[in-house]
Amino acid sequence: MNHDQYDDNYIRGILNSVKSIAMVGASPVNVRPSYFAFKYLAQRGYDMIPVNPGHVGKELLGKPFVGSLTDIGRAVDMIDIFRNSSHIVPVVEEALSLATLPKVIWMQLGARDDAAAAKAEAAGIKVVMNRCPKIEYGRLSSEIAWMGVNSRTLSSKRAPIPTQGMRLSLNRVSVGGGSTSASDRAASASDRAAKDKTELT
Repeated sequence: MNHDQYDDNYIRGILNSVKSIAMVGASPVNVRPSYFAFKYLAQRGYDMIPVNPGHVGKELLGKPFVGSLTDIGRAVDMIDIFRNSSHIVPVVEEALSLATLPKVIWMQLGARDDAAAAKAEAAGIKVVMNRCPKIEYGRLSSEIAWMGVNSRTLSSKRAPIPTQGMRLSLNRVSVGGGSTSASDRAASASDRAAKDKTELT
């Protein structure tokens, strides 16, 4: 699996199929990125479970915190790791020890551990690294277009303004290059400009 870039259909398939998400490192502090991501995904209809041993006894948007993945007591479809890269291995190892393995392990923006990813994939678990499910959901549904962001998706209909618990369609056609890194696109543009200049001389 190439973890430097992901095909939109791979991300789309994950976000369309998972229903429950355990967010490791979720925070009840409403200015933290994990809080925004947790709230967004909960509002899109996902069954969210906050995992943080430092906040056991508290709730996040009505969901009680648990101290670890094993404390959840039921199967979850996806584990979203909201920790930095140095904390990924213990979370993946705990996930692999669960009675029912998750379908997906997702590492947030800035988090990547290729060795941990390989162990998870060897157990049949899909892995996403250095991406945010909130951003990917908004991009693939074209919802972020409401905020003036180019979602790089095409549709004759504008994405609806979501209501509480509303799942949006992620099946919009992606523009060519949507899954290509910005640096690759910039390099391609530079190559085309150089070629055009050569042809003109």
